Amino acid sequence: MREVLCIIMLVIFFAVMIGVGFYSRKHATDVNGFVLGGRGVGPWLTAFAFGTSYFSAVIFVGYAGQFGWNFGLASTWAGLGNAFIGSLLAWNVLGRRTRVMTQHLDAKTMPDFFGKRFNSTKLKVIAAIIVFIFLIPYTASLYNGLSSLFGLVFDIPYWVVILVMAVLTGFYVIFGGYMATAINDFIQGIIMLFGICAVILSVLNDNGGLLNATKELAAIEGDAGWTGAYSSFLGPDPLALLFVVILTSLGTWGLPQMVGKFYAIKSEKDIHKGTLISTVFAIIVAGGCYFLGGFGRLYEDFITYNEVTGKPLFDTIIPSMLATLPDVVVAIVIVLVLSASMSTLSSLVLTSSSTFTLDVIKTGSKKEMDDKKQVFIMRIFIVFFIIVSAVIAVIKDSHPEVTFIAQMMGVSWGALAGAFLAPFFYGLYWKGVTKVSAAICFAWGCGIALVQLYITLCNVDVTKFGVILGYIFKSSINSGVVAMVGGLVIVPVVSLFTKKPDENVMNDVFKCYTEHVSVEKKYSLEED
Repeated sequence: MREVLCIIMLVIFFAVMIGVGFYSRKHATDVNGFVLGGRGVGPWLTAFAFGTSYFSAVIFVGYAGQFGWNFGLASTWAGLGNAFIGSLLAWNVLGRRTRVMTQHLDAKTMPDFFGKRFNSTKLKVIAAIIVFIFLIPYTASLYNGLSSLFGLVFDIPYWVVILVMAVLTGFYVIFGGYMATAINDFIQGIIMLFGICAVILSVLNDNGGLLNATKELAAIEGDAGWTGAYSSFLGPDPLALLFVVILTSLGTWGLPQMVGKFYAIKSEKDIHKGTLISTVFAIIVAGGCYFLGGFGRLYEDFITYNEVTGKPLFDTIIPSMLATLPDVVVAIVIVLVLSASMSTLSSLVLTSSSTFTLDVIKTGSKKEMDDKKQVFIMRIFIVFFIIVSAVIAVIKDSHPEVTFIAQMMGVSWGALAGAFLAPFFYGLYWKGVTKVSAAICFAWGCGIALVQLYITLCNVDVTKFGVILGYIFKSSINSGVVAMVGGLVIVPVVSLFTKKPDENVMNDVFKCYTEHVSVEKKYSLEED
């Protein structure tokens, strides 16, 4: 019965995704339409595209299990941080200014923004290369957890699951570009909203309700060393939890696939609506995922452990929680996780292909490239990125001893956010930001990430570095936070001591914020 339900729901799901791809072809005839949907995407589609790109199966299966196990119910703070810092504050601080300035500069990607904002082709190309390098392993990580979840229902090889997901995602992104991605993100977001609510209610019901489940969790001593740690307000390790909140929340401000959603939104009023919609979406999905993961220790007898270290395999925690649930709920979860993975995958491959085409190939081409040729090349690279990410995922699953891939994934988020967050944020607000400071921040973010990767790969004993450095490089989470926060200090300090940008150029860049426009009174009241 469970398998039949899943097949029916998946067939319907796949048919809708393909239909949207065909429907959106008319919006993907030129570069502006293919990459940004013609900058005419409404608040609901943009907000859901932002949310579904933010929250993938990595969060539902991996992070929810890992952080729920480590922090208990306090891991919910990560979800709330994602909602109020990663969504609400991001939309308020970055949304409108990003939309206005990128249209004024005619910037279609984040590297393109850097190139035009700082008047530097080299900076644009370097940023594009960083995106190219670090988005590939990030993309491959989206397949994590699908194997164990599909194993609850289907007895099929993991590579088949990867192939189906990759082909279907590639189909509608290649045909419909950004608009197809946005429409499908909306549909997938609806599935995620209802799905996470159904799963939480089912898991709580399976454990005798919220009060009884919390009571059982409070009785566990576990790794924390004291009873009640996993049901406490801040959990067993508040400092580690703070680093998780900062990385997963503030990090969105510097990720090209996230910030790119602001480029495409239609109008001023749509930004206000999108802010509210995106925040509510994040509260339910992110808050719900981490809250659900907080009860993971109630299933410690059912999860899989590493035979060498004795530690739990975090990707097995959430699937273990779902194994005993009703067939309908399991079928919903299968579609939910597939939706979460495909929505983020589509956003990442579109970002990667458009960035590499527009900011590297077009920039380096000696011949003029028309829109038709640029869109064709982007479609080729969409296929390339999907194939590469799928192959990496299969290799990782077939050869667990190949740890480089998993470790590379862990530093991707920190590298991108550490490199881009500060120059992008300050670049929207301050004329005094210099291109030297942006370049140094690029090197800082990537440098921290590569040091972390080396330490992890070589099993370096970080305690030899001292208390502070040892804690920083203890995990990619800690070093990622340091990369982001450090960038926010580096950019303004370096800008004060390096050659100032041309005043006339900066006045031209920032005049978009002072131009007078006429709007109806219902959107803006007159001043007395």
